[in-house]
Amino acid sequence: MADTNTTKKVGFATRVKRFFKDTKAELKKVTWPTKEQLIHNTGVIIVFIILISVILSVLDLAFGKLFTLLAGILQ
Repeated sequence: MADTNTTKKVGFATRVKRFFKDTKAELKKVTWPTKEQLIHNTGVIIVFIILISVILSVLDLAFGKLFTLLAGILQ
């Protein structure tokens, strides 16, 4: 059977050029946040990180104390 694929193979440089052209076109479609939205969202993320850090620290301390207590009882 003959190969029916008639598409030409494009070179590496052409593919890279097309990639950057397409990327630029997609970035123009993005709705970028305003400065106020960016500051607000950053604050929310920082508060969330602090909250999760506190929760994980308390759990780590509690499990550490529990492990020490259990290790002392089993000896």
